[in-house]
Amino acid sequence: MKKLIAILVQMVVLPVVLSFEFPVIGVLTEELTASLKKVYPNYTSYIAASYVKAVEGSGARVVPLFIGQNEQYYQNKIQKLNGILFPGGSCRFDVKDGYAEAGAIIYDLVEKANLAGDHIPILGVCLGFELLMHLANGEKELRTDCRSENVGLPLQFQPGFRKSKLYSRTGVETLTTLASYPVTSNHHKYCITRKNMTETGLMANWRVLTLNKDSNNLEFVSSVESRTMPFVGIQFHPEKNSYEWGEKQHNPHSERAIKTARIFNDWLAHEARKNNHSYAKLSDLYDDLIQNYPPFFTSKKGLYFEEVYLFK
Repeated sequence: MKKLIAILVQMVVLPVVLSFEFPVIGVLTEELTASLKKVYPNYTSYIAASYVKAVEGSGARVVPLFIGQNEQYYQNKIQKLNGILFPGGSCRFDVKDGYAEAGAIIYDLVEKANLAGDHIPILGVCLGFELLMHLANGEKELRTDCRSENVGLPLQFQPGFRKSKLYSRTGVETLTTLASYPVTSNHHKYCITRKNMTETGLMANWRVLTLNKDSNNLEFVSSVESRTMPFVGIQFHPEKNSYEWGEKQHNPHSERAIKTARIFNDWLAHEARKNNHSYAKLSDLYDDLIQNYPPFFTSKKGLYFEEVYLFK
């Protein structure tokens, strides 16, 4: 009898626990930067540990999604994962077997799944936001040169933002902070403007939620969401507020900045709980988790990130 009960728990209870108690987020790796490659020549891809910490801080678990894999690999992962994060970085979109190529496969698979009635969210951060727009634009370049590096900015909310998927659950105090204080951490040389989105027809399927201006007074889009999919893109870096300490980055570390940064990965975790994807066995999940890889303390070596996960 005890054995039968154990089997029933494994079959019935475990998927509920995995799906709703702690959603599992797949974070896409990306090819090493030149500085990382110089110090760690035996590795091929990485994830900044700040993204992992931010996702875990919102009550989810992290599985790395490796670049350079075939469609079946990503399909198998997506069937078990509850959400996807496209992190920021500095890689190009035209690299074979790279970040953008993997992102394109994932985007296509997730879009088809959502159209078929599933609910799989994607959060794109900085380069990840730009990748979302790039893919929604048929993999055609639409970015504009921009100069908004190492600076905190308040968000300029646009009409209707309160009804958005991203900000509808956010409290008034947090929204006031986001609108009034320089708490979003910006580090980007490219941006996407309303003009870019209008000229490419993206406005039909995407809603601009906030705007900002760079150091040259160029207006850029700082947060968007899909009108039909649980997809959100943000140009700024909420993971840096709590977890990146490089002095040259000038990341906002105030108590206000820490509290407001949580809402973006909270949104991802909340939306990820809306599907019932799960691993068949805990042991399978354990084999995939980021905890199988030790973080490297890279800021000690004078590199950009505080810590990174490296993959061969």
